[in-house]
Amino acid sequence: MNNQTDLARRLVAEGLGTAFLLATVVGSGIMGDRLAGGNAAIALLANALATAAMLYVLIEWFGPFSGAHFNPAVTLSMAARGDTAWKLVPAYILVQVVAAIIGVGLADAMFDLPIYSWSQHMRTGAGQWLSEFIATFGLIGVIWVGGRKHPTAVPVLVASYIGAAYWFTASTSFANPAVTVARAVTNTFAGIRPADVLGFLIAQSVGATMGVAVFRWLVPADRASVVRDSSPLADPATTGT
Repeated sequence: MNNQTDLARRLVAEGLGTAFLLATVVGSGIMGDRLAGGNAAIALLANALATAAMLYVLIEWFGPFSGAHFNPAVTLSMAARGDTAWKLVPAYILVQVVAAIIGVGLADAMFDLPIYSWSQHMRTGAGQWLSEFIATFGLIGVIWVGGRKHPTAVPVLVASYIGAAYWFTASTSFANPAVTVARAVTNTFAGIRPADVLGFLIAQSVGATMGVAVFRWLVPADRASVVRDSSPLADPATTGT
């Protein structure tokens, strides 16, 4: 296959998946908020269930093409592990951020809301930042260990983890820099104030870095019990698929 064609297919798959993810996160938040009648717990439950379900679908759907990262922190951790070529990282991250913003706009449009408006949803403080550190650290760990030890279970592991993290973290588990940036431009249930974005990005970066350090030590490559090309999050360019 022509290398440029192969790269284009992988980037389109990554973009489509990221856009669908954000459309789900924001759209289900809007729907849940509208139908819950002011009950935030019900709205959050709807948001979490829809996001977890869609994550499973998207990883199965686009994993064979792009690795289904949908997250700059995941892309960087996969590069650190050797499952994604470093030269692909800038293109992946750019596509993820742009597609995430597109997905937010599509969600707002589907619900007849202004397309792109700055969020007024305050999410700041030590508890929020600690939550994002833990959420991102855990996500990297689930992917790192799951991809090595239980590769076929990665879609359900990631979906289950994010669904649970919506509830056990005070931040409702963004755990994704592209998602964080994109959610700043929707003034809806899932939004985050632009002023609060930097704190989340720093916490996510530290969490991802610590995750790579800890889980690289816990599961070094030479002790892996599975080949990396069986992991849905591995990059097809480096695995030969």
